Amino acid sequence: MRVRIFDTTLRDGEQTPGVALSPEQKLLIAKKLDALGVDAIEAGFPIVSDGERQAVKLIAHANLNAEICGLARTSKKDIDAIIDSDLKYVHTFIATSDIHLQYKLKLSREQALEKAIESVEYAKSHGLQVEFSAEDATRTDREFLKKVYAAVAKAGTDRVNIPDTVGYSTPQYFAEITKDTVQVTKLPVSVHCHNDFGLAVANSIAGLQAGAVCAHVTINGLGERAGNASLEELVMALQCLQFDKKWETNINTKLLYDTSRFVSNLVGIAVQPNKAIVGENAFGHESGIHTHGILNNPLTYEPISPELVGRTRWFQVGKHAGVHGMLAMLEDYGVKPNEEQTHQILDRVKAIGDQGKHVTDVELLSIASEIMGERGIKRIVQLTGFSVSTGIGTMPYAFVKINIDGKDYFATDYGVGPVDAALNAIQKITGKISEVRVKEYRLDSISGGSDALCEVTIKLEDAYGNKVSSKSVGEDIVTTSVQAMIDGINRVMLKKSLKESKVGS
Repeated sequence: MRVRIFDTTLRDGEQTPGVALSPEQKLLIAKKLDALGVDAIEAGFPIVSDGERQAVKLIAHANLNAEICGLARTSKKDIDAIIDSDLKYVHTFIATSDIHLQYKLKLSREQALEKAIESVEYAKSHGLQVEFSAEDATRTDREFLKKVYAAVAKAGTDRVNIPDTVGYSTPQYFAEITKDTVQVTKLPVSVHCHNDFGLAVANSIAGLQAGAVCAHVTINGLGERAGNASLEELVMALQCLQFDKKWETNINTKLLYDTSRFVSNLVGIAVQPNKAIVGENAFGHESGIHTHGILNNPLTYEPISPELVGRTRWFQVGKHAGVHGMLAMLEDYGVKPNEEQTHQILDRVKAIGDQGKHVTDVELLSIASEIMGERGIKRIVQLTGFSVSTGIGTMPYAFVKINIDGKDYFATDYGVGPVDAALNAIQKITGKISEVRVKEYRLDSISGGSDALCEVTIKLEDAYGNKVSSKSVGEDIVTTSVQAMIDGINRVMLKKSLKESKVGS
């Protein structure tokens, strides 16, 4: 069965506290969503502001394959804003639960019903495709909800949507009201589920199993409070889990991770590491038991192949590490310790883990170098000194000193800030030697207060296509950024040297 994917990242997703997008940023995300393969894009709420209307109009004229929709209350003014934005598709809504009617709208049930009918008729009279939502449907009296949906169906709406506005429903109840809605409307039914109790995807699936044909979703589950049903989780669940029927979507799943990162960076909301499908840890393994299983058959501890969603698996060494995972990491760099050396390296790794620390690839190689006594697996790049200068009325300036394979290099450079200046100076050196370039930089605060710890993630790539990601945690943003950069450079240069040695042999 084909499921229609209606993405509301640009409307409901933008209602995430702290998120505000310019028209140009919205257009960039819309193009990403279109490339991903979503069927419909809710571009925004045009009546809200001139900028919102501009954004919606930009997207409407972008010649995208997806249908472009705009949100409107059951008001002629709101619907006129849809028309003025050059849209042909409106998603109109009114609350129908008693708590909303009494405390928000100050309307009776009959008044709300009348407004719903009028808005649908008005939109249809202007040639619009109409999708109608009974806001807070899951807390609406069940018989009244059926009455509302039957009435708007008679008034001419093309689609109806069931919003679980505050994530209040269970899958069982959501399935029941979905069946009601399909029965009384005989129209295509959408589901729009929020995640207040962590049930948004489960409720969406329940609605689809009960006869709905479309799901409203957002990238990374963005949205108000706990967010919306996550596009990537729903799509992969439909594709990979066992159901009594086969589900299909138009989504190019190999673009899920890239789209997730793009949206995350643009809106400034980090994806939690343990988030399903797109979190950094979703295909990461440390436990020795798990890595052993993965190396023998990935399906032992991975329900799906990471490549299916544009990911790669990775291993972390720490106190839970086993021999097999550690050896796999070392082998990636051409390092093959004997049995005694292996146990010595593992013991050292576990001792570091017991201190609450993680061991990076480069640190693992350094430990191996000590124990094996081989100079060929040392740290290629070492930072031997750096300083920055910044202030009001002066351009940030950085000096760095780096040792690469025993030879010292110096560089200075400017930047828009001290971090930018320091990284620019480092790239002046490494650009000449190995053509390493920063592809992505991310800064996150991981504790509160003026002395907050920060986490810096840097993704690097060289001219040969070798890609790495490195992280560093510290109190000083500049120092932490420089350490992450140097760590990443070591990783990418080690990978390059290993490839060259394999080609040479």
